[in-house]
Amino acid sequence: MVQVQVCLNGRRSAAESAAVPLSPQELARSAAEAVETGATSVHVHPRSPCGHDSLSPRVLAPTLEAIRARVPVPVGVTTGAWAEPDPAARLARVRSWSALPDFASVNWHERGAEEVAAALLDRGVGVEAGIWSGTDGAARFAASPLAPRVLRVLAEVTDPDPATAEASARALLTELGTAHGRPVLLHGEEGGTWPVLRLAGRLGLATRIGLEDTLLLPDGGRAASNAQLVAEGLAQYRSFQRSS
Repeated sequence: MVQVQVCLNGRRSAAESAAVPLSPQELARSAAEAVETGATSVHVHPRSPCGHDSLSPRVLAPTLEAIRARVPVPVGVTTGAWAEPDPAARLARVRSWSALPDFASVNWHERGAEEVAAALLDRGVGVEAGIWSGTDGAARFAASPLAPRVLRVLAEVTDPDPATAEASARALLTELGTAHGRPVLLHGEEGGTWPVLRLAGRLGLATRIGLEDTLLLPDGGRAASNAQLVAEGLAQYRSFQRSS
């Protein structure tokens, strides 16, 4: 079974695309459509009423409840520093969550990542170790005592150039080495999204697709929904998997 995570919204706004879901109800509907299409897990950025990424339990709980009422698959959230720049405040937010996600992504290059990951693990929440290309995340992860305990590695290729994104992905995978034996989910963003997804298919790695990573279909047309991106992502993945 192909493991494809749908990333519903990220930090995108409605100004970028009317298809970007923001409210708990919109996120739940989009998640349900994507899972029906074939997504096996959901990654979401809970939003405050004014549209900002938030780690507040008052924002996170309604989002999780709405999505879980519509889908049977694991649901994860971000803990990105942009949502709470101060590491101590970010840690306090995670410890204050009343409703818990199934997993949460922790970007290993960010200050306070180890403490946030430890707090999540202590609360029984799976950790996706976000390792971004172009950062020291891979080196930090290699030295981390928490690394063998993470749910998986989220290998994020930040190179947006479709001509070089695959090479950047291969370099990141080389940096990760054995990734402490943890499963790897490989994905790109913007112009690098589709080349990296196709590489994941050739390598048999889990991947992700959604409006967080790209607004465009492989042919350059605008995506109408997360479900459409998942459908196209699965088609591309399986095509390149067969041709490898």
